[in-house]
Amino acid sequence: MDTPPKRRETFLPTGDFPYDIDFRSTDFRAHPHLYRVGKGEQGVLLVEPYKSEILPHWRFATPEIAHESSEAIWAMFQGYLDAGDFVGADMARKFLQMGYTRARRYANHKGGKKYDGAVPDDKRGQSGAHGRTQLPRSPEDPVKAESARIFYDKWKDARGDARYVAQMAAFKARFSAIQSLSESARS
Repeated sequence: MDTPPKRRETFLPTGDFPYDIDFRSTDFRAHPHLYRVGKGEQGVLLVEPYKSEILPHWRFATPEIAHESSEAIWAMFQGYLDAGDFVGADMARKFLQMGYTRARRYANHKGGKKYDGAVPDDKRGQSGAHGRTQLPRSPEDPVKAESARIFYDKWKDARGDARYVAQMAAFKARFSAIQSLSESARS
């Protein structure tokens, strides 16, 4: 019998997304009840096996590459929905969103560097400035801006997809009681 993974000590703020799970040993396909949608792209580079399935297809260097990448991820998104695998579909949606946000960052900041200085050790893996000064924007890179637009259109399609919306509602209804019990046991 497949046993639930052990949790490790929390290293990032908890909340909607359970950063205290041992992501290296957790198979979210086998344990979908442990997954949280979270906000935005939370967990996009943590949740397995989906990260390993989708990440090799995620690229945005040129509009041609972004188009090919977004189409591949969109096909995976649709495949996960076809299989009734909401966690996979949500992870594909997050990769489409991340394609948009990262391409926009590179469109606005040459080299993709938005803040001055390194991320403090205790803030690694978290989004935000963390006291660092935001660097001035570079002149917009039209190639990266077009890559961002391509991903934005697919991300918008994904989050508005009727099957995705229905599967999200069903997922939350199915697992919300289990997740509440799990979270209260942790506190």
